[in-house]
Amino acid sequence: MRVISGSAKGRPLKSVPGNGTRPTTDKVKEALFSMIGPYFEGGTVLDLYAGTGGLGIEALSRGIEAAVFVDMEQKAIDTVRANLKAARLEAQAEVYRNDAGRALAALQKRGRAFDLVFLDPPYRMKHGDELMVTLADKLLLNPDAVIVLEHESGYAYPEDIRGFVRTRQSVYGEVTISIYRYEAALPEAAVSSKEVNDESAN
Repeated sequence: MRVISGSAKGRPLKSVPGNGTRPTTDKVKEALFSMIGPYFEGGTVLDLYAGTGGLGIEALSRGIEAAVFVDMEQKAIDTVRANLKAARLEAQAEVYRNDAGRALAALQKRGRAFDLVFLDPPYRMKHGDELMVTLADKLLLNPDAVIVLEHESGYAYPEDIRGFVRTRQSVYGEVTISIYRYEAALPEAAVSSKEVNDESAN
């Protein structure tokens, strides 16, 4: 594995020791970033099931300003830190060992919000849609945030999930990438004001 493009292009990335982590291949990663970027002008990313950290590191390399990496396994956390150091991007990153639920609660308390979120939970866990709703409920997403959900091709998530619309989906063998956009609802007062202005215009 390597960083494909951007400031850290070509830097090699380590895999997590053992068979418990399934890293996104370079081919899938390149296709994924061609769909959502491929480059960024600032913003923040959350890599929730970080594994090697390859997706979050690629986003940093391509212009994302800051990243938060979360994983439950110490081997994964050690690998993320090593890969950030190899890519010389550790100054832009925070790395936490925690499960997804507790991590999201902690990030909510800190008032964090993200423009891009990578969700690549273990394939046995079919709760990517629940995680997305939790992200929205905890106000962890900026308007128009992009969610990249990686899941097994044999399992289909809905096109529309409360507050989210799927904009792209691509299948790569056993892996499917579903990309959603967060369509944050306008506050009720703002909607009322807009209706009044629209009526005045007529």
